Amino acid sequence: MRSGHEVGDPGRAQASPARLRPGSGSLRPAIALIGALGAVAAGVEVALLIESGFEPAWFLPAFPLTGAVYLAAGLLAWQRRPSNRIGLLIVAAGFIWLGAGLADTAVPALTATGLILATVPLAIVVHLLLAFPSGRLRGETSTIAVAGGYLVCTLLQAPVYLFNQGPSGPTTVLQIADRHDLGVIGFWVQTLAGTAVVVATAVILLSRLRRAEQGRRRVLAPLYLYGIFALLFVPVSANVVRNWFPEEALTLAVAQLAVLAVVPLAFVAAVLRGGFARTGELEELGAWLAAEEGRPPLQAALREALGDPSLGLLFWVADPPGYVDGDGATVVPALEDPERTLVEVANGGQRVGAIVYDATVVADRQLVVDAARVIALALDHDRLTAELLASREGLRESRARLVAATDSERRRIARDLHDGLQTRLVLLALLAGRAREDETLIAELGSGLQQAIAELRELVQGVVPAALTERGLYAAAEELSDRMPIPVVLDFDSPREPLPSGVETAGYFVVSEALSNTVKHARAEELRLSIGRRNGHLRIEIADDGVGGARAGGGGLSGLADRLDAFEGRLFVDSPPGRGTRIVAELPCG
Repeated sequence: MRSGHEVGDPGRAQASPARLRPGSGSLRPAIALIGALGAVAAGVEVALLIESGFEPAWFLPAFPLTGAVYLAAGLLAWQRRPSNRIGLLIVAAGFIWLGAGLADTAVPALTATGLILATVPLAIVVHLLLAFPSGRLRGETSTIAVAGGYLVCTLLQAPVYLFNQGPSGPTTVLQIADRHDLGVIGFWVQTLAGTAVVVATAVILLSRLRRAEQGRRRVLAPLYLYGIFALLFVPVSANVVRNWFPEEALTLAVAQLAVLAVVPLAFVAAVLRGGFARTGELEELGAWLAAEEGRPPLQAALREALGDPSLGLLFWVADPPGYVDGDGATVVPALEDPERTLVEVANGGQRVGAIVYDATVVADRQLVVDAARVIALALDHDRLTAELLASREGLRESRARLVAATDSERRRIARDLHDGLQTRLVLLALLAGRAREDETLIAELGSGLQQAIAELRELVQGVVPAALTERGLYAAAEELSDRMPIPVVLDFDSPREPLPSGVETAGYFVVSEALSNTVKHARAEELRLSIGRRNGHLRIEIADDGVGGARAGGGGLSGLADRLDAFEGRLFVDSPPGRGTRIVAELPCG
């Protein structure tokens, strides 16, 4: 196998997959029904406000319209990401906005409801900020901050409507005493407690922002900053207007509603952008697995269903035991980051792989466990492919090592023969030439030694030619061409760049085998040999004008293909009968 590498964020560059259908069929009617109920509630509220004679009349739709914005945004987020609670929270905020708008109606019970809910939308903004992106609160600190927000906006809101806040303050249907002193005390207690909640929320969000990855930070920062701005704008602007510009109360109300109406739009944009909490119901994933055509890759489908663009799939192989990726390369899951989590996938009780995902994006581990059950069979099928690739990769590396060892041994034998036995025989020949006792014997000895030297030279040439070891592939190919009984036209690169020894040896045997086949079978009158580098590959082309009919899997060409395959090279043979033969070999040499 290839050397292992870590997978910390396997979502690296990949073609955009075909998207799964957002939302399940069973959810759409429920979303349509909730939308219809919200529209009816907003319409009834507008009618009640008109009936109450509220002035100015143009301000009447302000609260219902703000509630409608929250409802529409929440329903959109809920439909696109059904298992994410952000959309549901925004929908709840929409109905609370409609409830808060009832404070200006003429029906006492409805007015009381509006007074009680008046500031609860601010608590929901805190909840949304701390629950983003999954819709679930993470950690005890966030839970306490959200609980504090609801406490401030409900229990500490009571003095505002139970006691008059000043001699000129409005009288409410829930007022139990004309104690403006208690009303003022309650107001400042609520203000200070609310400020503490906002500060705690800001500290938590800044801490998360500091730990977030750069890409995610670009999405989180605008959302967090705007949310904090909205939370601070409402109480601060109210105090400013109350104390210095009381005549601008209506303008303040419009500005506050406008600022808060943008909040759900910012959340929906963040949910749909950047892959945050893009969860989908698992039956959609099952429907994708059942489809026979148009299916995206399994990993892409799982990323889309669970909403984590960094999610990675690993495959378990038994020999040697460990995880591999889709290409069969050994993988070591990098889980040093506490936010990266691994869930094993089993099929029939046997481990077949794992899902590595970001726990801050998919907060519900059970959702991933359920997805693992859904994809187990498909993952096992893909695992067999990955295991085959891993085996082929291991076989290729073993074959490459064998070829390299064989070539190295050939070179060693050639060197030893050339530097040892051949040299010794040459010295014997010189010694025999100086002998003077028996000229006939000396002549025979000298002749025999010369013949042995010639045979040895042929042997050395057959193992690894001296031209190849001393001067490289181009010179060895020229030497082979010079021995050919037919004309050979050479076309070599200039300059002739050096090549790795293994590539040179493989290339030499390609040339040698191709030229030999041409002499034996082609009945050619001319041959063309081209050698050069092309796009990081050594390219060798041998073409003749012979009878053709050669086969890539026949005779010595099959052995050449195996040798080239060990170096991840390729062999092409084009040999139509009667039209000559063209052999092209390519070897990576970058």
